[in-house]
Amino acid sequence: MFQRCNSALALVLLSLTPTVCSAQNPHAYPLSGDVAVTHDPSIIKEGNTWYVFATGKAPDGGQFAVRCSQDLEHWKLCGHVFDAVPGWIHQRSPATRDLWAPDISYVHHEYRLYYAYSLFGKNTSGIALATNKTLDPASPAFKWIDKGMVFESRASDNYNAIDPNFILDGKGGWLDFGSFWDGIKMWRLDDSGMLSKKDTTLYSLARRAKPETTEPPPLNLPSNWQAIEAPFIVRHGGFFYLFTSWDLCCRGLKSTYRTMVGRSKSVTGPYLDATGKPLAEGGGTEVLVANSRWLGPGGESILLDPKGKDLIVFHAYDAKTGKPFLQLSTVDWTGGWPHAALAQESPSQ
Repeated sequence: MFQRCNSALALVLLSLTPTVCSAQNPHAYPLSGDVAVTHDPSIIKEGNTWYVFATGKAPDGGQFAVRCSQDLEHWKLCGHVFDAVPGWIHQRSPATRDLWAPDISYVHHEYRLYYAYSLFGKNTSGIALATNKTLDPASPAFKWIDKGMVFESRASDNYNAIDPNFILDGKGGWLDFGSFWDGIKMWRLDDSGMLSKKDTTLYSLARRAKPETTEPPPLNLPSNWQAIEAPFIVRHGGFFYLFTSWDLCCRGLKSTYRTMVGRSKSVTGPYLDATGKPLAEGGGTEVLVANSRWLGPGGESILLDPKGKDLIVFHAYDAKTGKPFLQLSTVDWTGGWPHAALAQESPSQ
């Protein structure tokens, strides 16, 4: 039986004797059921059921398909969040057809779903909030309430208001976000989940470093070397860990996503990779990279389990068809850094 290590001490202990802690060997779950066409999954557990929320239009026509499982292996579609894109978003962004990057959490006795609206490659974007008392559609208390816009970015801004992620520290809530442009940013939140009026600082957490040689940027888009997005922060063993997705998503067989990480003693940074390089200067340690079966693993979220089986959920592209699928792995924290596994086989349909 493997024994978990205290990640704050693991580096010291391992340097003294390699037998103090044993790697748990991260486990990639064999998935079956409704796992195809899943982007940017966010996972949470209520009761005996795990719920995964994903980007875009649901098969039944709603927005943000929800998938459910009682064992983490067999998944089925179990509804959606919105019947349609909210009207206020159509007014602010008339060309928006689908909603992106849901982030689910439980705080102050309610489930909070932060989500984004945008147009592909544009930073005229917005992040909004919806709440629910329960995730069980059979409960009389089940009802999604759209709280509206939290904030938006404009073409004149150096950041992009998409890919939201909620994180608590000892002083309250924070929202990290961002894609391309100047990278990953963070705002302080108040208890209601909206932007704080007391702390209005825009914190910078991570960005890509410009290489010596670069290709010309696509027309009216940022350069590909600036590709960093999908931030997700968790607190584990005395550190805050910032996961991000580097390179290019959503391109089928040409998808080049990979999942990277850095850590910090403070939620606002500075975040450093395993070599000590700041993420704000292009640093990052690999967690998930493509294999011969699956391409572009990213769009990740983490679920910490008090019983010790921490999870990372993400999407990856079938190397034969280019279609996106849900992926799920346990997280091993040996040495104070997260390790995850990418499946080798195809999911059962």
